Amino acid sequence: MATRQSVDEYMQRCNQVLEYAREQQKLGAEQGHHNEVEYTEALQGLENAVNEINHLSLSANDEQQDRIYRMRLQLQQIQNEMILRRH
Repeated sequence: MATRQSVDEYMQRCNQVLEYAREQQKLGAEQGHHNEVEYTEALQGLENAVNEINHLSLSANDEQQDRIYRMRLQLQQIQNEMILRRH
């Protein structure tokens, strides 16, 4: 079972990934283009976070599952937006 501390720490890391991705998305929108390296890093960070959160969910209790599910939705939403904006 995932400990509360491990879930809290992971949620904090996910929030950092989300903040970086939002920053890159905002910069790209403001400038009309995006810095390819940072944008790609943000997308890779989101992908890694989604994969790790899926793994974490396997050992989570019901309350943790709910938090994890909501975080996964946030990660995937910005990931999808960034992919669509890129093309």
